[in-house]
Amino acid sequence: MNFHGKDIKIFAANANQRVAKQISECLGLPMGKSEVGMFSDGEISLSLFESVRGSDCFIVQSTCAPVNNNLMELLIMIDAMKRASAARITAVMPYFGYARQDRKAKARDPISAKLCADLITTAGADRVLTMDLHAPQIQGFFNIPVDHLLGAPILSSFLKERIGDNTDDYVIVSPDLGSVTRARNFAARIGCPLAIVDKRRQKANVCEVMNLIGDVKDKKVVLVDDMIDTAGTLCNAASAIMEKGAKEVNACATHAVLSGPAIERIKNSPIKELVLLDTIPLPPEKQLDNFTILPVAPLFAEAIERIYEDKPVSPMFV
Repeated sequence: MNFHGKDIKIFAANANQRVAKQISECLGLPMGKSEVGMFSDGEISLSLFESVRGSDCFIVQSTCAPVNNNLMELLIMIDAMKRASAARITAVMPYFGYARQDRKAKARDPISAKLCADLITTAGADRVLTMDLHAPQIQGFFNIPVDHLLGAPILSSFLKERIGDNTDDYVIVSPDLGSVTRARNFAARIGCPLAIVDKRRQKANVCEVMNLIGDVKDKKVVLVDDMIDTAGTLCNAASAIMEKGAKEVNACATHAVLSGPAIERIKNSPIKELVLLDTIPLPPEKQLDNFTILPVAPLFAEAIERIYEDKPVSPMFV
């Protein structure tokens, strides 16, 4: 029996309306009635058009670009529900912005990921449901439960179908040393060998040298990363791999941030296919012919159902 609320309600601010609707459809629920707009001076306005008293409320909102607007929309919606006596409020954040600012890289740096965690908690969220945090230890920045879903099962299942029994023809590659653990787990899921791109600068003001640890000659390569921002690392790694004699280069990532010169770089890169998840909505001008977008709604819907019914979420990671 569920003691958190008499019913379950799915709401969405403006960042992930499509994903929120798909989650609602998967759960067989109507979308919560709300409207998030803006006053003439740029302040966020919010209206809830139905009661949430005693309800188990889930707010779907990625804090992607425009990051600060989307973050404020989430905080204001959490606050409104808390003041309207919701029994429990879960912030469903397919993409958690500011996650890369998770430590002091140099003197006097802020730790913005911790600040965002404090804001979400103080606003009144009871728990957070997110996917592929840039640094898993960000879960510890929150003083409330965090359910951290992985994009790898969706991506690896798609690629496993594509690869079939031809695992010897493929190599999973980590584009940098920071993604090695992710790529290793991914390779184990599919049953393919692993290679690593090691990027280093020999001395100041000298071009970076790309070393490849592993064999990709005459192989089909799949680069694996958690997010693609300006696509510099990914495209440079793809070019280095082709120079080492690979047959073709494909790539996959959970979060399609795709800021700045990313689209132009991917267009000019040797990447044949780029498989992405829809944690961040892509406008038409950022969608290329070689993009394959996979939905995250079924996974989030299952996690929401488990949370509502007080069942463990951990079996979903197997």
